[in-house]
Amino acid sequence: MQTSSYPHHSSLTTSSPLHDDKASATARRSAMAAKLAVVALLVLLGSVACQADYGYSNPSSGSGSGSSGFHIPFPFPTPTPRPSAGGLTPGFYASTCPNAENIVRGVVENAVKQNPGIGAGLIRMLFHDCFVEGCDASVLLDPTPANSQPEKLAIPPNFPSLRGFEVIDAAKAALEAACPGKVSCADTLAFAARDASAVLSDGNINFTVPAGRRDGRVSNSSDALNFLPPPSFNLSELTASFAAKGLDVNDLVVLSGAHTVGRSHCSPFVSDGRLNASSDMNPALAASLRSKCPASPNAANDPTVAQDVVTPVRLDNQYYRNVLSHSVLFTSDAALLKSVRTTAAVVLNAFVPGVWEQKFARAMVKMAAIKVKTGANGEIRRNCRVVN
Repeated sequence: MQTSSYPHHSSLTTSSPLHDDKASATARRSAMAAKLAVVALLVLLGSVACQADYGYSNPSSGSGSGSSGFHIPFPFPTPTPRPSAGGLTPGFYASTCPNAENIVRGVVENAVKQNPGIGAGLIRMLFHDCFVEGCDASVLLDPTPANSQPEKLAIPPNFPSLRGFEVIDAAKAALEAACPGKVSCADTLAFAARDASAVLSDGNINFTVPAGRRDGRVSNSSDALNFLPPPSFNLSELTASFAAKGLDVNDLVVLSGAHTVGRSHCSPFVSDGRLNASSDMNPALAASLRSKCPASPNAANDPTVAQDVVTPVRLDNQYYRNVLSHSVLFTSDAALLKSVRTTAAVVLNAFVPGVWEQKFARAMVKMAAIKVKTGANGEIRRNCRVVN
């Protein structure tokens, strides 16, 4: 989920006299993948109504029975605190800093409306934080004489592509002004990623974030390299990487959908051979990318391109249609068609309205509970860039 500024919406055309044969082959593969998914898709469809509720019911729905729990007003109502996985609790700051989530939301809304790329960056930042040392804001720490290589300087997963740090700084400064020493940077980041998701989806992705995380004191670039799955991973490698963090194949498919927003440098997919003639990438997309990307990207010449050319600034399920049409950038994206189970999930997310949005909300809450630090296991930083 590399991010930067965004182009205007554009459409991907698939007609190219030079690539008719390959385009036809790609279309046949897509059709076959969809057929393979039909049986599994019917099973999955039957389970939609039974999905667990990690959020709160829309007050307008009465008791909330049968509600998905994610179609709540924006901004969100203050929930009644209740225990959550990992020792986190919704409404954690209700008594110590009752306006905390509104403060973060205001900062994030303003930033993302000015530049949607910042929203994609905040969602990506939470993922990159949680997969390394758990969700403890370790990714926010700056280099110091004692630690010259924190996570944020890990090349290539975090530096120079990770962005949105200034938004977290602004939100934290506002929180410190209102409630000094009460709200952790880890919770600030979790709230910010939730709020960015809401803005980029026009409110279609709304969920409650349980809080109570403390900030970690350890941050090493080598850990980021070891634990963040690169875009070159195949399905088996991706599954193992997610399983190591307590996430399953369904979470993998759902969270991959965040690639429907944001930009990527050319180097990850060029170096992985995605633009080669042997690649299964849609020929028209490959040709377009070859016109924008150097054959051998380097630090001085590594442009960025939209990850989703159809709806580049909207958090929606277009990504899954792109997967089915082989119009995705990374090996890790294309890998979702390498098993019947993941293909079925891709089809479901692509064509059943509202399903992916609900799944994404739940998966974000689950991810944001990875290896959290609570109580005396961490601290509440006064400045998110340095330990106290």
